[in-house]
Amino acid sequence: MNYTYPIEQSFVLGPMKFHVQVDGEKILNGYPETGFLHRGIEKICENVKWLGVIPYAERVDYLAPIHCSLAYVLAVEKLASIQVPERAQKIRIIVSEFNRISSHLMALGLSAKAIGLKTVFIYTLRDREKINNLFEMLCGARVLYTYMRIGGVSSDLTDGFIEKSYEFLDYIRGKLKEYNDLLFNNIIFKGRTIGRGTLSSSFLIASGVSGPNLRASGIKLDVRRTQPYSGYEKIEFQIPIGTKDAGIQGDSFERFRVRFLEIEQSIAILKHSLKSAPTGDFLNPIPKLFKPPVGESVAFVESPRGTFGVFVKSKGEKTPDRVKFLTPSLPLLNVFPKILEKNSLTDLPVLISSLDISISEVDR
Repeated sequence: MNYTYPIEQSFVLGPMKFHVQVDGEKILNGYPETGFLHRGIEKICENVKWLGVIPYAERVDYLAPIHCSLAYVLAVEKLASIQVPERAQKIRIIVSEFNRISSHLMALGLSAKAIGLKTVFIYTLRDREKINNLFEMLCGARVLYTYMRIGGVSSDLTDGFIEKSYEFLDYIRGKLKEYNDLLFNNIIFKGRTIGRGTLSSSFLIASGVSGPNLRASGIKLDVRRTQPYSGYEKIEFQIPIGTKDAGIQGDSFERFRVRFLEIEQSIAILKHSLKSAPTGDFLNPIPKLFKPPVGESVAFVESPRGTFGVFVKSKGEKTPDRVKFLTPSLPLLNVFPKILEKNSLTDLPVLISSLDISISEVDR
């Protein structure tokens, strides 16, 4: 009689290692071992001026820097009772949704690459570069933008930005059918994702998971609806959730599908915002030596990965007393043991990419 003995193997993804115990190709259990980026962003924020926190906030999640800095400035504006011009709020929505599309394209591309569909990965990089071109046109940067300001944004929409934005939206809408055929109508992709890594909504809620991962399990929770900011309450859009029509509610297929559908909704939000952007100021400037009143506040935004929160505390000085980030990727560490069990070793890259975890969010 042949016996198979469990063995330990590790898979490295950036500064994170995944230990899995296997019996042949079957995963018996597993857990992540987090590494460290040694940045200490939250501590650094206590030693820079309030406006100087913005570049550090963006580095919490380099794939969604706009949402990180937006959450921070919202918290400070709430603390100091700063009114933001309507045009600035609309611009914030525009750049946030472009950043959401960019992040979701990367998530879809990496998932396709994990399965071996490298062509899709190249396509997503191609289209993501077009968004980078728009950001470069707007603020001169392509990755980390430092575009948010306390009281608004750093600059108004540049000449030609709206026209180029419409061109991109028409282009990407045409490409969505191509992505749909290459991924969600692809028998290989469906075979590798349907029924793999199914997670119940009750388990995800207990684990503190939010965003597309939670919505894929059927929970329609989105901060843009529950705690609207920057004028999202004035915009009509749908919140995609996982269904049982194509995949299995809460499986890897539905997690990818929800992100894909969110791109469609972002396009609709962008077209509405570009069309309805009011005239006026893009910034309500703050004093050069800004000292908010003593107190504390918190603000939340819906980042591409879920609920992103920022807590700030002031002692009335020129630097924050405390800045704390609540990131949607950190609770996903609780999910790995559950998502790995009863799956095969070959499923591991797909399961990991389906969660769209940002390593930089885990270690601040």
